[in-house]
Amino acid sequence: MNNITKWISIGIIAFEAIYSTSAICLSAEQADIVVGAERTELVSKILKGKRVGLVVNQTSIVGSEKRHLLDVLLAEGINVRCVFAPEHGFRGSAAAGDAVTDSVDSKTGIPIISLFGKTRKPSADQLKDLDVVVFDIQDVGARFYTYISTMHYVMEACADNGKDFVVLDRPNPNDYVDGPMRREGFSSFVGLDPIPLLHGLTVGELARMINGEHWLKSNPDTCRLIVIPVKGWKHGNLYSLPVRPSPNLPNQQAIRLYPSLCLFEATQFSVGRGTDFPFQVVGFPDKRYGPFTFTPQAKKGFDLHPLQQDQLCYGEDYRTLSFKGGFSLQFFSRFYQRAGKDRALLFSRPQWFDLLAGSKELRFQIVKGLSEKQIRASWQPDLKKYKSMRKRYLLYSE
Repeated sequence: MNNITKWISIGIIAFEAIYSTSAICLSAEQADIVVGAERTELVSKILKGKRVGLVVNQTSIVGSEKRHLLDVLLAEGINVRCVFAPEHGFRGSAAAGDAVTDSVDSKTGIPIISLFGKTRKPSADQLKDLDVVVFDIQDVGARFYTYISTMHYVMEACADNGKDFVVLDRPNPNDYVDGPMRREGFSSFVGLDPIPLLHGLTVGELARMINGEHWLKSNPDTCRLIVIPVKGWKHGNLYSLPVRPSPNLPNQQAIRLYPSLCLFEATQFSVGRGTDFPFQVVGFPDKRYGPFTFTPQAKKGFDLHPLQQDQLCYGEDYRTLSFKGGFSLQFFSRFYQRAGKDRALLFSRPQWFDLLAGSKELRFQIVKGLSEKQIRASWQPDLKKYKSMRKRYLLYSE
């Protein structure tokens, strides 16, 4: 059996093991979900005898004891040679945007190579002693969440250097297809691929789409990919994360609101960085923006220089808001209307806003005074095409 046939065979075994369950309601039923990293028999079959690199962080946990994947694989006798660390680092303790440096894991002695510093794509030299790279990071389903950009670059590096790439899949906690598409000319680390703001895929399904649509800028433009799928979850099921995916997404409410509130990151308005409730509030140092008050302060491991640091901000508190999820412009629109003649505060960094939105179109629509209904209607032709394409890459029936 040649190498490619072997990988296809293993992929079929993994795929055929998927099964459907009834809706998950964030209860004991969630314990029935088995993420890719917990399918140890399949993982060991793939990795035994191989030289392995891991793309992992604090979300790469296995079982109810929350053992880190690195520790589990080493205990299984897997030859892990290095760890590649994304934004926020291997242990997830670096603040948003802070460079992550190369280091050594103090517990295992394994070298840690940063993919959020001088380089964001593994080099040929870093891959030369590896046979396979394993990606196991929890995503939150938003195009601008940078873990999926890291995955894209690692896939390119694996394609360039003839390395196998394995995704240990996990559910999507923001499982919607919604928002504007990323347009040509607006590719960046917060939007590498031409997908909607909420892509409605797991990272395994997204990797299949990246490969299938030939989006890799490499030669060849696909990598040798296998996805170990989740058992006990399908699209439409709710999923609550067992650990925070990054420092400023501390709970399920923040994760639900993140896709809608992230646009404020391109404004002068605080989303609560530097508080105990980031991405659950919005405010600015002006009483017109609401009765709720908070003061962002430097917080080590979260944000040392939060927007509006040490300023009393007035705004809105969404910690107990009933919000089912998806992408909504209601929050941005309210603050835009309240700003009146100071609306420039909402577009103080227009280029950054456009990269987050995926094009200039959304900013122009808001300035022209279009309603959310009108704006949402403008997305539908592209979303219809995307949903049709998306069906080809789904691993979990809806």
